[in-house]
Amino acid sequence: MKLNIVMVEPEIPQNTGNIARTCAAIGAKLHLIKPLGFSIDDKYLKRAGLDYWDKLDIEVHENIEEFFNKYNNVKVVQKNEQRKINSNFFLASTKSKQTYADIDYTKFKELFILFGKETKGLPEDLIKTNIKQAIRIPMKEGLRSLNLSNSVAIIVYEILRQNKFSDLQEKSQYFN
Repeated sequence: MKLNIVMVEPEIPQNTGNIARTCAAIGAKLHLIKPLGFSIDDKYLKRAGLDYWDKLDIEVHENIEEFFNKYNNVKVVQKNEQRKINSNFFLASTKSKQTYADIDYTKFKELFILFGKETKGLPEDLIKTNIKQAIRIPMKEGLRSLNLSNSVAIIVYEILRQNKFSDLQEKSQYFN
């Protein structure tokens, strides 16, 4: 299964660096959608990703429409209609009823998991239009959200677990 992590307008370089490192470690493609709250050359971004940058499959998109035009084959019918997304796209949001663990990810050959910016999340109209594909991480009531890089790790490792960690190292390099 091919896994795509999509960061929509990320703001904090350390979070994006940590997410980049996770993507490199699991073989996921990282999509960054502008505007970014930092430069790709940012020292904090590079430091958080450590020495994994050469192992990372990364693509930068000028805006969310460019990304959707390239990867989402569900077209907008009317000019003012909100964008519908493919069934293999999931929106990580605190505004969802279903949790990330409610989904059977084994039926997809390719997945796109979208995460919004740290301060606002994903656009509400995108979530409302595609609420059946919105997923959340359960947490205590009254709290706003988890750290973005932690949220990515929690969700992607559930996807990997359901897929029996295929394409990842089966045995420890230290024990046979």
